Amino acid sequence: MHYRFVRDSFWGRLIYHLSKHKYFSHKEEHPDYIVPEKYINDLKQRDFDKESMEVADGDDVSSSGSSNSGTIEVKAVSEKIVVDWDGEDDPENPYNWPFYQKAFFIFEIVFLTTSVYMGSAIYTPGVEEIMAEFKVSQVVATLPLSLFVIGYGLGPMVFSPMSENAVFGRTSIYVITLFIFFILQIPTALSKDIASLCILRFLGGVFASPCLATGGASVCDVLSMPYGPVGIASWALGAVCGPSIGPLIGSVLTVKGGWRWTFWFMCIISGCSFITLSWFLPESYGKTLLYRKAKRLRAITGNQNITSEGEIENSRLTARELAIETLWRPIEISILEPVVLLINIYIALVYSIMYLWFEAYPIVFFETKHFTLIEMGVSYVSIMIGIWIACAIYIPIVFKVFTKKLINKEEVVPEVFIPMAIVGGICMPTGIFIFGWTSAADLPWIAPLIGAAIFAAGAFLIFQTLFNYLGMSFWRYLASVFAGNDLFRSVIAGVFPLFGKPLFDNLKTGRFPVGWGSSILGFITIAMIAIPVLFYLNGPKLRARSKYAGAGDGN
Repeated sequence: MHYRFVRDSFWGRLIYHLSKHKYFSHKEEHPDYIVPEKYINDLKQRDFDKESMEVADGDDVSSSGSSNSGTIEVKAVSEKIVVDWDGEDDPENPYNWPFYQKAFFIFEIVFLTTSVYMGSAIYTPGVEEIMAEFKVSQVVATLPLSLFVIGYGLGPMVFSPMSENAVFGRTSIYVITLFIFFILQIPTALSKDIASLCILRFLGGVFASPCLATGGASVCDVLSMPYGPVGIASWALGAVCGPSIGPLIGSVLTVKGGWRWTFWFMCIISGCSFITLSWFLPESYGKTLLYRKAKRLRAITGNQNITSEGEIENSRLTARELAIETLWRPIEISILEPVVLLINIYIALVYSIMYLWFEAYPIVFFETKHFTLIEMGVSYVSIMIGIWIACAIYIPIVFKVFTKKLINKEEVVPEVFIPMAIVGGICMPTGIFIFGWTSAADLPWIAPLIGAAIFAAGAFLIFQTLFNYLGMSFWRYLASVFAGNDLFRSVIAGVFPLFGKPLFDNLKTGRFPVGWGSSILGFITIAMIAIPVLFYLNGPKLRARSKYAGAGDGN
């Protein structure tokens, strides 16, 4: 693995500081490093000013600055020198990393996101065992799922804005919270009552959350604007497939070892993730890297006028103002920006229906079609197949209509994503109706799976197109925008499984156990198609009124 990945990793940074910069040092600290002129000119100017003052004192300079030897203009230099990359091809700039390094970095973020998302529903095949062991109802036994999802909706409201502050960056937040999540899996697996299980699951969700909202921003840290949508699609494959992989693995673990083994599995996989990422996940946030570079250059040159963009931003605010801006920004963008609010509502609905599938699948395949527990777990693969098919269609299209045009310097507006969003909006209710009205015991088992796959394909298109619409419109505040979106969708989706089974049970007919329950969701998704249509027709006007909108430079 490249030296940079270890040097800028969590343990690399720790060793760097403990060794007083002896190990994992940077190029600025090497003996042969030549400090760029722009960082030392200020020092030369100050030396010149000092000499000029001495001459002026000895030659009786008048108040106008005149002397017998001529006029000497004395200027106090206090201008800040903002640190930037050493040229457009600076290898320290994440945009300039080689392709294989970017690919490995994105893989790390995808793996982290998938492994964490698996934790949400991995225990659901063991709900019956939990009901029997703790003597609770199904709704109460489902509560740990809801609390986990709500937890990872609340966590990013703190962690994601922190990751946009140059002092913290992304990597340290990822690694520290992942370690806490790993440790929490041990008492979760040993829970003696439902209350302990619920509390620990909520805390687990909170500390699992950073990658769920900030993962997309991390991907965009290493990809320029034209390639952002392709990168986010790759990350989203892990994000959307994770909840579906969970029940598949959970069903096998529950049958072979009991429900507690689902959490031991999460302990193992999160522990492996922690060991790997703490050594090989480098810092990718540009402002943080430049913040650290500015500190090194100040130490080398002694020039205290050297600073970075992140330091300037922080210096304008008091600690209280900084905390308020950090914590308030995701809420403000989510509530006060009409574009963001509508997209959050739409994605929250899509996400909620996906989590409602964890209640519908057992009714259809376990109770009605009499699958075994493991066969029911395998049925969730239909969701992943739908997502993969949609991704295979989506990436070539977005590369043609977005990436190639930006590379060719053609103008591209965020609304370029909306036609695909409308297609996704049509696929979702289609899939929901097929799933609901082919769930009878006498109909082929593959029919509802096809419906679920069509829904999943539509959901993926909605996720991707609207995420990219947000990303292109609010490029500079990606982490905060995604954090607000994560809160909306997670809190709402977390509640849905609690009333999922009553919804289907109270509306079931003799032949179709989830027909009318699914239809209600289908009708709602039909109405929600109006949101992408609105953006397609009035997007520029809505964005023009925005305080935060702006594509950024994308370089």
